[in-house]
Amino acid sequence: MIRTLFFSGALALAAFPAAAGAGKNPLLGAWSGPHGGWPKFDKVKVADFKPALEAAMAENLKEIDVIANNKKAPTFENTIVALERSGQALTRVRAVYGVWTSAMLTDEMKLVQDEMEPKLAAHQDKIFQNAALFARIEAVYNAPPRARQTPEETRLAWLYWNNFVRAGAKLDEKAKTRVAEINQRLATLFAKFGQNLQADEDDYVLYLKAADLAGLPDSFKDAAAATAEEKGHKGEWAVTNTRSSMDPFLSYSERRDLREKVWRTYYSRGDNGDAKDNNAGITEILKLRAERAKLLGFATHAHWRLADKMAKTPETAMALMMQVWPSAVARVHEEVVDMQAIADKEKAGIKIAPWDYRYYAQKVKKAKYDLDENEVKPYLQLDKLKEAMFWEAGQLYGLMFTPTKGAPVYESDVVVYEVKSKEGAHVAYWYFDPYARKGKNSGAWENAYRVQDNIDGGHSVLVSNNANFVKGKPGEPIFVSWDDITTMFHEFGHALHEMSSKVTYPSLAGTQTATDFVEFPSQLNENWASTPEILNRFLVNTAGKSMPAELVAKIKKAETFNQGFDVTEYLSGALVDMKLHLAGDKMIDPKAFEKDTLKELGMPSELVMRHRTAQFRHVFGSDYYSAGYYSYLWSEVLDHDAFEAFTEKGGPYDHDVAKRLYDDIMSVGNTIDPADAYRNFRGRDPKIDGYLKAKGFPLTAAK
Repeated sequence: MIRTLFFSGALALAAFPAAAGAGKNPLLGAWSGPHGGWPKFDKVKVADFKPALEAAMAENLKEIDVIANNKKAPTFENTIVALERSGQALTRVRAVYGVWTSAMLTDEMKLVQDEMEPKLAAHQDKIFQNAALFARIEAVYNAPPRARQTPEETRLAWLYWNNFVRAGAKLDEKAKTRVAEINQRLATLFAKFGQNLQADEDDYVLYLKAADLAGLPDSFKDAAAATAEEKGHKGEWAVTNTRSSMDPFLSYSERRDLREKVWRTYYSRGDNGDAKDNNAGITEILKLRAERAKLLGFATHAHWRLADKMAKTPETAMALMMQVWPSAVARVHEEVVDMQAIADKEKAGIKIAPWDYRYYAQKVKKAKYDLDENEVKPYLQLDKLKEAMFWEAGQLYGLMFTPTKGAPVYESDVVVYEVKSKEGAHVAYWYFDPYARKGKNSGAWENAYRVQDNIDGGHSVLVSNNANFVKGKPGEPIFVSWDDITTMFHEFGHALHEMSSKVTYPSLAGTQTATDFVEFPSQLNENWASTPEILNRFLVNTAGKSMPAELVAKIKKAETFNQGFDVTEYLSGALVDMKLHLAGDKMIDPKAFEKDTLKELGMPSELVMRHRTAQFRHVFGSDYYSAGYYSYLWSEVLDHDAFEAFTEKGGPYDHDVAKRLYDDIMSVGNTIDPADAYRNFRGRDPKIDGYLKAKGFPLTAAK
């Protein structure tokens, strides 16, 4: 999940009074339709965004002034709840703006983004630096407990106070001004980083001839042919510069020269020394983050980012990462030995290089486990994957998904489902945007257009899952990889977290938790993808026949296969991210820093970071995951420990454990400290043993 955070008290987006100019601008009007309405995606033009954002920001500031200048003594209701109700028009506009900047990023939209991102950052700072407003928030926060009626109200008052303090509310005017300048410049740099990366992904395509297709499965060739035809190259096959195209090509192509070409092109995104190069921008981002952290009273940006997370300190996060790192690297070396042995046996005359890893890993899997991904793939259909996710949600949380008509969409391939509880009550609308296209971020992510709340009658969830599957021929099934299945269960886990929310206040709803906790429910959800119930019901071929039992057994046996590669390519990025942000105000050359840090860590030469620094959108596309990419490991330790709560009882679908998971984790949002929420569910703090066992690493690493 990749997010951009912004301050707006009210995240509930139902039928509220329209902002000025709403009659002419579809972004400013109240959403129409059942259950609080839908965004008017089909009415939006790029030209609408700037005036809508400016009008909504102006309205929001008027609302803030009313709250800040209220003559009555500050109370939870007239200050905190009033903030929760404010900014409704801006939140509606930003929900749609986020779709266009992540999934519909045209050259025209880039110009809007360049102009509006610093303005949005400045708007946020005007609120955070409003002294009268902060004085009221602090008064409510410091009020005796009896002035707040519930633990959720206490948590919300703390959240506002903490967010304002962390944003600089207690600084003097000179420091506030500088923080605001930094935030505006960072907003510009974040936007430029993403645009550069998007351009490198969009602008490069490798077109293949028939002689170049050796080893590639039919499903990949069909999709590549359709993509080439769509791009005006009928009779050829297109390999695009995205993970969904790169990964299978490197796994199966027998053409080592082309594998190297595809690998180098993909992993050099943002790092080509041209106008789209991200390195200079990264240097400036790091320098500005370090300066801002010092102004806010923290030793480094990493210390500022982790102060209110579960880990609390960079040292704690680093300790966990370094606990796992040696085992991951050791496993990589073992994997390379196995691959090199096969290459030598075939008299390939090569030393395993990064562009060989996926290709020879498939050969090792076949040799060690008699498991061929091409044998598995006919049973991995995208439509069946979607059915599997829906069924799992029904088993665990009682949710039912049915296609809905009439919901406006921004692209014809987007489909919308209504989600209901087992009692038949409306819960949410779920949007699915499955296919890659020009102007869309690569990878997969979840995005909430409206979060749940229970004020002013309550509002239900609008949530999307987004992917980049390569669209095949019309009417033919789309086959995915096992990694794709895991990824989709992960992102669907975020959506389930949003849909399960049962809180009062929108700022505490769903996934709005600490970054090292927010990935826990999504990573936990990955575990159900490989349960026998899913494998037997939904992994079927086009004739409707289930995957043979012996093939299922092979998949289960190979679950720890290639974990050295998977963990090391992820963890190296998390370590570099943290070390970059612990370097303080040193002038950093990102390319040299990455190289030197990986050498110091003993990074195997046969692979690279999952996201090299110049393409690390999580870290340099916003502040959200900066010094926070470790969160996936932190959450994965929670996830494997939590899944053992199921396996220790009645199995993956144990109703009692599922109810506890819902009651203690999925439904509570950020109304409780995440460490306490986990203890409530598990009865203790998490242990690392389950994670190590799932990866096939020695339990001695936990000592």
